[in-house]
Amino acid sequence: MSKLTDVPKRILIGRALRSDKLGETLLPKRIALPVFASDPLSSVAYAPGEVLLVLSIAGVSAYHFSPWIAVAVVVLMFTVVASYRQNVHAYPSGGGDYEVATTNLGPKAGLTVASALLVDYVLTVAVSIASGVENLGSAIPFVVEHKTACAVAAIVLLTVMNLRGVKESGKLFAIPTYLFVAGVFVMIIWGAFRGLVLGDTMHAPTSGYTIKAEHQGLAGFALVFLLLRAFSSGCAALTGVEAISNGVPAFRKPKSKNAATTLAAMGLLAVTMFCGIIALAMATDVKMAENPASDLINHGSPVGSAFVQDPVISQVAAAVFGDGTFFFVILAAATALVLFLAANTAYNGFPLLGSILAQDSYLPRQLHTRGDRLAFSNGIVLLAGAAILLVVIYGADSTRLIQLYIVGVFVSFTLSQTGMVRHWNRHLRAEKDPVKRRHMIRSRAINTFGAFFTGLVLVVVLATKFTHGAWVALLGMVIFYGTMTAIRKHYDRVAAEIAADDAPSDENIRPSRVHSIVLVSKLHRPTLRALAYAKLIRTDHLEALSISVDPAETKALREDWERRGINVPLKILDSPYREVTRPVIEYVKGLRRESPRDVVSVYIPEYVVGHWYEHLLHNQSALRLKGRLLFTPGVMVTSVPYQLESSEAAKKRARRRADWSAPGSVRRGPVERRSKEHTHHTHKG
Repeated sequence: MSKLTDVPKRILIGRALRSDKLGETLLPKRIALPVFASDPLSSVAYAPGEVLLVLSIAGVSAYHFSPWIAVAVVVLMFTVVASYRQNVHAYPSGGGDYEVATTNLGPKAGLTVASALLVDYVLTVAVSIASGVENLGSAIPFVVEHKTACAVAAIVLLTVMNLRGVKESGKLFAIPTYLFVAGVFVMIIWGAFRGLVLGDTMHAPTSGYTIKAEHQGLAGFALVFLLLRAFSSGCAALTGVEAISNGVPAFRKPKSKNAATTLAAMGLLAVTMFCGIIALAMATDVKMAENPASDLINHGSPVGSAFVQDPVISQVAAAVFGDGTFFFVILAAATALVLFLAANTAYNGFPLLGSILAQDSYLPRQLHTRGDRLAFSNGIVLLAGAAILLVVIYGADSTRLIQLYIVGVFVSFTLSQTGMVRHWNRHLRAEKDPVKRRHMIRSRAINTFGAFFTGLVLVVVLATKFTHGAWVALLGMVIFYGTMTAIRKHYDRVAAEIAADDAPSDENIRPSRVHSIVLVSKLHRPTLRALAYAKLIRTDHLEALSISVDPAETKALREDWERRGINVPLKILDSPYREVTRPVIEYVKGLRRESPRDVVSVYIPEYVVGHWYEHLLHNQSALRLKGRLLFTPGVMVTSVPYQLESSEAAKKRARRRADWSAPGSVRRGPVERRSKEHTHHTHKG
């Protein structure tokens, strides 16, 4: 079995890495930026469009509010970035929002943040992949026709890349991310040069259209609500900002400083790109509508269902570079690719957060284990499975999926920054140094403003998106919260149950007697080895037990037993229904009822085979028996292996591959001791 599964595994994810190679997988800043910031950087491809789509409800006249909304988004972005720079210095362990909320607001707040982030990471993968597939589908019809299948394939491909290790996947994703950033900056600079220096008039493909307003002349509360909704939609540009604070352990040393620098660079790039695209959209007269078929008017009539509304970034690129030009195509390709890669932010954030939650006993402990390539493989696979489920349920439709988005990230923003305010309050009570106090007061002001701002956005998002699908994200958070609470209770209950008492307990008292049973089907070498081994062990009563299913075989066994003169009594139980497991279990339970202070020790002879398919042909009864006996108190089960020739051949094959790290070997014990033992055995051999 090992050979069958390991060869394709090695082809897909590469050789296993030793634990002492972990430092080599850590990220320099130039790789960490595309790894952790591809989500917020790529969101500038659709965030400006989201703002204009909402404003279009009140008609083109409402577009003049978009610069003010952009300013509000910029202020929020800088506030959040400044706040998270405090986070990575104060909490560098990688817990991010979860650790901040747990430490300062309590376990329930921490678990709420963790639930929100886990849901948001899953949605990041689903939304980014679905959006990337739709962008690609505009050029390749096959992709649109098989949208769900292509999205699932993209998730599987991304999963394999990440299973190969964070550093390797980072190198793969760096080029397209930097190409996209460079392309947007070239577009902004060239557009500004053409407009301000050359005096050119640039027109977007939709500049000649008008918009039929759904609600004309909005004023008062209705207008405020519309602007708040447009602002909350523009806040899509902030998704993924928290990933860096959750991924501090993946950075090279000094970890906190490098993470803070990367965070600042990401914020500066995202803000500049967002504002530049909004400004060019205004200058080139871009038009966007929520229902373009009926609301976009060209020469007095609606454009109709055949019209395809391109994203804002595509329309601006067409106006600045010219539709179909070399730079236009390069930017379009980089945009589609970077939307795929935005999912990679979640592939680095989810497994790290899952590992920390597993360490705190809120998730299965397997999520804390590093895989062969020193990535958190189990977390990566779990994320991929959840994202695939969402993509299949929603048919890889980004319009439906994006309604679920943003809620989780603003829950975590708000609670995290509220926690940071409490963090500064606690430190200010103890700090006497005036310089440090001034720094703390300034930091607290930033966090207070951030908590208020993100809390306001959260309320707006919930109010405007709840009925459109945000309730699904909230339901997902509730499910995660309930599941993690139940897992923690289970681990706590087990820990309390197995804890060793200081005073002598029943477990410390020696059993009065040991009743040993050797299970016998036929009298062959494995049986004789099990009998010989059982005789070596101190026991008060030893017997062999066989189940009579075929009278002829039972008679032959009894005669062979007597002929060989084996000095162990043979007990045969009749089984009229030809069962093997039930009679053994009932017999053992009967012994326990008769003598509750006795321990029953059951010895099961087993074949050791060398090929995976041979396992299907042997030891099935033994497996069923062991499974049932595990639930019987006071019963000890011992497997007595007998190695067949095929197992010896397998051992020789394994010896030839001795220089190859076996799967999982990086997770067994200290590396130094294992390598010394290996050297010792090599010399001995």
